[in-house]
Amino acid sequence: MPILNKDMTLCISLSGRPSNLGTRFHNFLYEELGLNFIYKAFSTDDIEGAIRGVRALGIRGCSVSMPFKEAVIPLVDRLEESAAAIESVNTIVNEGGRLVASNTDYEAVASLIASHGIDPALPVLVRGSGGMAKAVVAAFRGAGFEDLTVLARNEAAGRALADKYGYAWTGEDPAPGAAVIVNVTPMGMHGPDADALSFSLAHVEAAEVVFDVVAFPAETPLIVAGRDAGKRIVTGAEVIALQAARQFERYTGVAITPEQVARASEFSRAEQQQSAN
Repeated sequence: MPILNKDMTLCISLSGRPSNLGTRFHNFLYEELGLNFIYKAFSTDDIEGAIRGVRALGIRGCSVSMPFKEAVIPLVDRLEESAAAIESVNTIVNEGGRLVASNTDYEAVASLIASHGIDPALPVLVRGSGGMAKAVVAAFRGAGFEDLTVLARNEAAGRALADKYGYAWTGEDPAPGAAVIVNVTPMGMHGPDADALSFSLAHVEAAEVVFDVVAFPAETPLIVAGRDAGKRIVTGAEVIALQAARQFERYTGVAITPEQVARASEFSRAEQQQSAN
């Protein structure tokens, strides 16, 4: 990485629970490609002040995670279709003081649905109703899935998300039978929910595809259960790598190869994997 200098371009992330994943991913590629950029993770209790800072200080890019994905919408100047359609932002690019927001989570999930060859005729059960759940449900609708149920304890948010795309909502675990089960909650994430299994083993057994958007650890209890049961799995590690790659390209204007994405993803996870062992 270049020595800090006055011409260095700064990119940041804003999250309620910052991790080192994005910081290591982006900085790895800056160094590999010889770019005069630096990336730093932050949290805040003043999201309006933070976004004013992005604009005023000329911060080039800003990754946005929970709980700020909806809160930043009125603070930016333009929403790209990926963010406007689902009313959720995860990426802000500062174009000379004009803040343009998009959602690379949606783009990443849509890409993974296609690359894993998930059949649109299969019934889907999605647990969650927050900003990331909006991206996931929209991506399934965009891929042509007709039979999807949103499982969410928050009835208002769950119903609103389901109704937006013509899907069903339930507040209680339905009987096993969904061929695709997707966790979009913190269950299984490192921290207080680390040991939580987001779907029952019966749901896992009945499924064909087990999908967990939790980024770290990649081997969540749900993914471990799906792998042990011989199911096709899609991990949060895949989601975060793809969405970060798309952010990187927006911030820098530099296209990166799948091999570079894989190297950066492996590097980004190595430190935390060591700490977990």
